[in-house]
Amino acid sequence: MTQAPSLTIRPVCAADEPEWRRLWTGYLAFYESSVSEEVYRTSFDRLLHGGPNDYKGLLAEVDGNPVGLVHFLFHRHMWRVENVCYLQDLYADPEVRGSGVGRALIEAVYDAADAEGCPNVYWLTQEFNHTARQLYDRIADVTPFIKYSRRRA
Repeated sequence: MTQAPSLTIRPVCAADEPEWRRLWTGYLAFYESSVSEEVYRTSFDRLLHGGPNDYKGLLAEVDGNPVGLVHFLFHRHMWRVENVCYLQDLYADPEVRGSGVGRALIEAVYDAADAEGCPNVYWLTQEFNHTARQLYDRIADVTPFIKYSRRRA
């Protein structure tokens, strides 16, 4: 009889930098993006030492091996007294997709938001991200908002 893998969600710590970097690089590559070494260093430092308005990071581990990450941020909102939570980055290694890792990471963000008295968690994804959207459609409501970004000349 084989034992089911053990899934754990925990905060990012200093020793996680190499695996965090590997996972975040995979996330960026999925979106055909990259960042400078300075952004890697600064972002990781902020995850470890940031203030209450800085990003937080969680890792998903299966049998002690990092297989996914999520970054999220609490911020003010003009239409609410309490903060809202923005889930910016969510990534699971391709070989564990469909096993509950993404859902567990999102639910961990939901739990963190609840603990902070923050009732609203939201995120963006690209339209072509069909696999992830199947999960999102089961655990969240899609909104009618369209994102715009500043045009640079």
